[in-house]
Amino acid sequence: MRLTWLDPDTPFPDPETAWTEREGYPGLLAVGGDLSPQRLLAAYRCGIFPWFSDPQPILWWSTDPRMVLATDAFHVSHSLLKTLKKIDRSIATGGSWEIRFDSAFEAVMRECARPRPDSGGTWISPQIIDGYMGLHRLGHAHSSELWLEGRLVGGAYGVAIGRMFFGESMFARVTDASKIVLAYLTHFLCNEQVAMIDCQQETSHLASLGARPMARRDFLAKMQPALDLPPIAVWKPRLLADGFFGAHAENKALHTGAGTV
Repeated sequence: MRLTWLDPDTPFPDPETAWTEREGYPGLLAVGGDLSPQRLLAAYRCGIFPWFSDPQPILWWSTDPRMVLATDAFHVSHSLLKTLKKIDRSIATGGSWEIRFDSAFEAVMRECARPRPDSGGTWISPQIIDGYMGLHRLGHAHSSELWLEGRLVGGAYGVAIGRMFFGESMFARVTDASKIVLAYLTHFLCNEQVAMIDCQQETSHLASLGARPMARRDFLAKMQPALDLPPIAVWKPRLLADGFFGAHAENKALHTGAGTV
């Protein structure tokens, strides 16, 4: 099966035409184009995302199944629960921990781009950073950040359209930092009536936090109505508060219902 080559005016093909296991690169859909904000927004609206490494051309994907985290099903272990409570108290009392949104978006991306011990390189190239910085300037890309004594120690970033959030990458420089920023981000999104976070590809780390695979067709059907809802007006992290923890026991899903602060 041939891939679609994207010229400047070429629309994205139907995600259902993406390669399958038989072609060897399941989810691969198109090649070329650019990473302008307009092209990136068009991709996400179709359930498509870029993923490539230099010196490859831009590769566009729509995986099946799709890894999805329901915002009312974030999974928290007993040890992480204790850490979240400690950080919440620190924030409330002006301690050494802080959660911020969008105060260092580019720095979060660059930290995510740093090579990891289990990988020899990174797909977050300068080209990718430039493209998502364009989305950030338009209010469509956001970061969730963990700060300790004024130092950025964890972060996650992604793309927001309407009431849909597409997660891209996370990093941690202290234990559980990526889980912490995702917990605060998920709590915020749930309170803003965002039902799910697109996690793109299945990993054991995401599965441990409550993400589950969803057939692409079902994902696209659930995504489309969310894209057309009004966007979130103000991105400001909320304290998790007692209502977030509630009566949830170890290894149970946390439900972050509306009304918490």
